[in-house]
Amino acid sequence: MLTTILYRSHLHDHVPIKTLEDMVAKANRKNKNSDVTGILLFDGLHFFQLLEGPRDAVQGIYQRICQDARHHNLVELMHDFAPERRFGKVGMELFDLREHDKDTVLQAVLDKGTSRYQLTYKDRALQFLRTFVVARDKENYFEIPPASTWEFIPDDEWLNELDDLDQSVQDCRFAFQPIIDPFARRVTSLEALIRTPNGGSPEEYFSAFGGEAIYHADIQSKRLAFNVASKLGIGEHRLSINLLPMSLVTVPNAVDFLLAEIKASGLVPQQVIVEVTENEIISRSDEFAAEVRKLKAAGISLALDDFGAGFAGLSLLSKFQPDKIKIDREIIRDVHKSGPKQAIMHAIIKCCASLEIAVIAEGVEQAEEWMWLEAAGISQFQGFLFAHPLLNGFPAVAWPEIK
Repeated sequence: MLTTILYRSHLHDHVPIKTLEDMVAKANRKNKNSDVTGILLFDGLHFFQLLEGPRDAVQGIYQRICQDARHHNLVELMHDFAPERRFGKVGMELFDLREHDKDTVLQAVLDKGTSRYQLTYKDRALQFLRTFVVARDKENYFEIPPASTWEFIPDDEWLNELDDLDQSVQDCRFAFQPIIDPFARRVTSLEALIRTPNGGSPEEYFSAFGGEAIYHADIQSKRLAFNVASKLGIGEHRLSINLLPMSLVTVPNAVDFLLAEIKASGLVPQQVIVEVTENEIISRSDEFAAEVRKLKAAGISLALDDFGAGFAGLSLLSKFQPDKIKIDREIIRDVHKSGPKQAIMHAIIKCCASLEIAVIAEGVEQAEEWMWLEAAGISQFQGFLFAHPLLNGFPAVAWPEIK
């Protein structure tokens, strides 16, 4: 199976450009032995490479390229399959864009093609190539520094745990995790995550219920969330709670119950954010919309959690227009290395900016993910990089500091 991988990367400052020819010659020999061909473009600072060949061979060479210390900020743009090679003359041919006139460089690149059909920019891989040659996408090239540039220093200012929680209050517990603005060194809100009494997952907790009882348990549990947050000293900071979407629809007077428990805990509706996922909403969207109107009329904000994980995200944005969305961890993971994920993030950010919807990146675990997302325009983050959830307490926050 003929596989195609495209990537771009940034030449490290410490690598002399004069060493490129030797580097290409060695790579050319290795590629030939693996039946891998392609073309390498260089503009004086960035590389763009198209690799074609047997699937395992191409993936193996690409993995070695990812570990090559001579370049960084490597982003995979495309991983696809093709019926034949586009550039099949040599293992890897270097094409220095600086040696060609801007008006003829595109045709000069096409002339390197070996396909029996005339190469045109209707081909998706060649569209990426053209974009690189004419530098149409430079504004989206974020040259982030190495992760070692930063260290994350825990700050105990927020650290607080309850030792005297009444074990008879509820058959669940809550772990709290902050959502932060790292550069402003500000906690924007704290999320209350439901757990079993021994710290088990939400899935484990809800597995004990059947039918509509799950929704009643969901709503009732928020009494403890509000109470614990108040005892921990949340003050005027915002509190996010997760609700199963149909809990609002299925449980009679669910919104009135939430408002009464918010007041009983000494909180106010304006500091509470209800987070829901896409699941179940579409099937009873009109009823859900009616309950959302009640929430917002009382001052409670709405956030769409795990945005991008389901099939209805954009439809829900048009219908409900939440105050916030939280990008799903699967999109966040390794976003600094994935061209498709970066394109998705740019589109989400632009869409939400037009709708004045705040964007939160959740599940951030790597410094490189945070740096790329910050460069893309996101300022609110949640994840293990900054703080792990703490059962019955607010955890310390690890703030980034330049070494």
